[in-house]
Amino acid sequence: MKEKEASTREKLKRWSHEASKELKEAKDHSQLDDTYKSYLGKKGLLSEISKGLKNLPIEERRDTGQMVGEYRNQIESLYQDLSARLTQKDLEKRLQKENYDLLRPFSLPIGRLHPLTIMQREVEDIFSTMGFEMMDGPELETDEYNFERLNFSKDHPARDMQDTIWTEDGRLLRTHTSAVQVRAMEIKKPPFRILAHGRCFRYEETDSSHETTFHQIEGMMVDRVVSVAHLIYVMKILLSRIFDKEVKVRLRPGYFPFVEPGFELDMFCLLCAGKGCSTCRHSCWIELLPCGLVHPQVLRLGGISPNEWSGFAFGLGLDRLVMMRYGVEDIRRFLSGNLRFLNQF
Repeated sequence: MKEKEASTREKLKRWSHEASKELKEAKDHSQLDDTYKSYLGKKGLLSEISKGLKNLPIEERRDTGQMVGEYRNQIESLYQDLSARLTQKDLEKRLQKENYDLLRPFSLPIGRLHPLTIMQREVEDIFSTMGFEMMDGPELETDEYNFERLNFSKDHPARDMQDTIWTEDGRLLRTHTSAVQVRAMEIKKPPFRILAHGRCFRYEETDSSHETTFHQIEGMMVDRVVSVAHLIYVMKILLSRIFDKEVKVRLRPGYFPFVEPGFELDMFCLLCAGKGCSTCRHSCWIELLPCGLVHPQVLRLGGISPNEWSGFAFGLGLDRLVMMRYGVEDIRRFLSGNLRFLNQF
């Protein structure tokens, strides 16, 4: 048995010496891994030696087994060290061949502005030349700003026309940008002209001209003597500059609690040029914006005397204006995320 034990230990020493030598002679990762597996793999030489430990006497088995573990750890450590060296050497060779500069300029696809953003900025530029000041307001509004101070009473039937999403604390996603009118009257003294842009939300049955999320441009002018003629003039200036030509418009009577008298301003459909299409519902006219003279009660709730001041207000459907400008037949395309559609602009 002692001869077998001595033979086993000699095999271990010889195995360790040969394994170390062959690992050090490896020139690449492939050769290194093959050598490692031949000695420390499941079917390697160490596995064969380990199987013979059961034939040794119990008193000798522990010492020989400890020696097996020590040699395994030595070779394992040598393998890891040599593998790291080869990796570093490969990296150095690559860096010599590849002239890589972290600060070098590189090209990426250039993004584009969304068509709604393009139109928003253009509309803001036009109104700024007419003395309008840009304002903003929150998308999550209170009932007071979205309805009450715009002359919507608690039981007003017009609220049903502007159904939207409510939060548990009683606030709602605004149904129009008209709430910015209320905020403007709180912080500004007449005369003033303001313009506000933003998203609005309604519980709509979507189709080619209606969407649950849409964009409005809200305008308001308050001065000593303001008439419907001023409103029509401002709208014609806007549309003629947007489309670079005279655009036909018409006013239809419309009911909105915050204006009196109230109108629906329509523009002649440029998509079908009077032939009729699904966007204009074959009427040849596109409903563009509600408008009118500011209701006296709205002025009072804003702290402005209707006996001294008057004004007009409008809510411009930005999405529909873009549809007319670029010939887009379906409003749902704007929020579709379709890059093939958006890359056209």
